[in-house]
Amino acid sequence: MNTEDLLTLSSNLLFISFLILLITILPLGLSVKSKGRKFSFLGILLTYVAFILQLGYFITRWIAVNHAPVSNMFEFVTFFGIMLIGSFILIYHIYKQIVVGLFVVPIALIIIGYGSVFSNEVNPLVPSLQSNWLTIHVITVAISSAILSISFATSLIYLLRVLDVKKKTINTRSLEFVMYCLIVVIGFIGASTVFGIFMEKVTIQYTNAQNVLDKAIYKMHPLVVYENDLGLGIITIPNTIDAVKLNSIVWAFLVGTILYLCIRIVARSSISALLKPLTSRVNPNLMDEVSYRAIIIGYPLFSLGGLVFAMIWAQIAWGRYWGWDPKEVWALITFLFYAALMHLRISKNWEGERTAWMAIIGFGIIVFNQVFVNLVIAGLHSYA
Repeated sequence: MNTEDLLTLSSNLLFISFLILLITILPLGLSVKSKGRKFSFLGILLTYVAFILQLGYFITRWIAVNHAPVSNMFEFVTFFGIMLIGSFILIYHIYKQIVVGLFVVPIALIIIGYGSVFSNEVNPLVPSLQSNWLTIHVITVAISSAILSISFATSLIYLLRVLDVKKKTINTRSLEFVMYCLIVVIGFIGASTVFGIFMEKVTIQYTNAQNVLDKAIYKMHPLVVYENDLGLGIITIPNTIDAVKLNSIVWAFLVGTILYLCIRIVARSSISALLKPLTSRVNPNLMDEVSYRAIIIGYPLFSLGGLVFAMIWAQIAWGRYWGWDPKEVWALITFLFYAALMHLRISKNWEGERTAWMAIIGFGIIVFNQVFVNLVIAGLHSYA
């Protein structure tokens, strides 16, 4: 098969696996309410099939592009979502908690769907990426981030189980805010898809940070812009920030907020209240244990991939181990946060709700580092 055929095959495998995971949500949902095992068996079987197809996508794309397909946002985010499914399969075989899949699979679908809004075109690697450390560093970070994300899902399950979501407290409002953020990502995926189908690209000329004339190409209607003579945009920002990518984030919150409000109006209930019945048979102590186990597995891997391997590669590519690039700073923040979580868990007995909230915050830091820092904050990692 030639390169084009392999890329087409890999895209088809990923798309089919996405559809299978969508279908998988139904038996997973039925399994948490059923006393029999047929729905849970079907849910796990479909998850396995989807995961195998996802691995097929990864392998065929690797062969086609002749390097590990984790060099841009589409490839990295997609692989992150795939590893989240793989992490769930691993956790399921240890703890046999099908309810974890009911929350992990939708989160993985959101992540993979988010990755799909980026270009999947194959471009030559920039010089700093032409290294075996691309494979070692990025794949280790993606796997460790996926394992840590399991603790996010199990923490949501724990909080839905133990909190009285009908009461208006700081905890219940915070939990609902987490649900809102997930809806925002769905809104972004929807907005990107609609604009991609119905809108022509808009080009705005501007002077970049190097005082050179450049072009900003918008795939979504420009709300956030640089200074221009076309009268476009509502918010004008300095050229040190990527206006196109920040524009996408603004659209995500705009559409996501509208979608969230529509759900609230139609359901006449908070999203937390809608999901709580799915956790009625959950053992909260077991969910707390799963969260902690995911962290003690994912944290050392992240330390290795996100810091040690990253510093080795930085020395090879840029001639220094550390340079306070925004991506490096947030990798360090992630490392220190989970170190603090484990310290408080062991020395101060921070269990239950405290661990759950810290795991959720930790996931937020991971997402901020992998998405916002890459997309909006200018730095050496902006090529991703």
